[in-house]
Amino acid sequence: MTMGFRLAETLFDVEIGLRTTASTALASLRHARRSMSGVTDIFLCVVDHFEPHVGGVCQAKARDRLEHWLTVYPTMARNYRDREGRHPAHSFFYPWDEYDAWEFEHLAEMCADGWGELELHLHHRDDTEHSLRQKIRDAVQEYSRCGALARWADGRPAFGFIHGNWALDNSRHDAGGNYCGVNNELTILREEGCYADFTFPAWRYSSQPRMVNRIFYAVDDPGRAKSYEQGIEARRGRSPHTDELLLIQGPLTPFLKRSGAKVGVGMDDGDLALSRCFTPARLDRWVRQGIHVAGRPDRVFVKLHCHGATDRDRFSLLEQDLPALFADAEQRYNDGERYRLQYVTARELFNVVKATELTADTGTAQARDFVFSAPGRILPSAQREPNGQFHVRHGNSPPLSSAC
Repeated sequence: MTMGFRLAETLFDVEIGLRTTASTALASLRHARRSMSGVTDIFLCVVDHFEPHVGGVCQAKARDRLEHWLTVYPTMARNYRDREGRHPAHSFFYPWDEYDAWEFEHLAEMCADGWGELELHLHHRDDTEHSLRQKIRDAVQEYSRCGALARWADGRPAFGFIHGNWALDNSRHDAGGNYCGVNNELTILREEGCYADFTFPAWRYSSQPRMVNRIFYAVDDPGRAKSYEQGIEARRGRSPHTDELLLIQGPLTPFLKRSGAKVGVGMDDGDLALSRCFTPARLDRWVRQGIHVAGRPDRVFVKLHCHGATDRDRFSLLEQDLPALFADAEQRYNDGERYRLQYVTARELFNVVKATELTADTGTAQARDFVFSAPGRILPSAQREPNGQFHVRHGNSPPLSSAC
């Protein structure tokens, strides 16, 4: 059984590798044509599987991790601006299964100051439709209480989603494990207010969609897992159906890697991890992949991901990789003639996709709020110390620096 599973897993990885190779070759041709035919808008978005409690650390350690972001990110991000003068705003997908009210409210305060937006991240296993719906409803109610979520036109909360353990729609059963349990998860998400899923890519996982480097709609099949295996590509002029859920993927791109005299093939999945530190060559790969709404190759969506609260990645992200990414993007992809750089959150990225599908002439500023605008600001703006540092302690909140 184990040997059969491993063989199937290897064959699937080979198939995905071949699909990404073909996708990258076509994207390179498209990129060469675009470079001679006018300006291209680059929409850069970083989605963060933001887990302060990862590794099962104590509350004080988790709050230390959060305080690092609260103090460093605004100071760092204010040094960078896109074509329209906007600072990069981070998309924090905060896990409901690790929810801490103190953490969430302070993170929401920083977002209310314009440094990011909050969305829903969820690890769950062995659920039923009823238990999963209840978890999502509880999360949405609490996130909305803090003013963290946008609203649909009918007033319902709207949220982006990332599935923990890369297991959307019951798609992972590695060696008999269960990381979800619900075959109709796409339907549940859509009915509970989800506007798009941002889980993928998931290189080397069986949950990876066969449609690589695409923004596409999936229709749920409640009778089977991984209903998003194939889908309908987002396309200019196409009106989506009400039974579809949008999946916005990041880049998955093969490349040659060198180690001394040795040359091998690597796969770049847009992960801003310490083990895959940012380089200008990576940014070039992501842009050249040219993920776009079909019919509008002049709008390229670069959705990257990270696990920004981990001890391993946090310092490199805040002090090295994010500053290097923003500086390089502004220097080489924001000249106004060939490229225009736009920093966007997950919500804004979705809005631009919808505006690109449905209209021909919506400007980028209007497109960011095309379906729904930024979340309401229920929490007061964060207070700052005289030195500009972020002030996060309120009332009887315990200090953050106590040791575990």
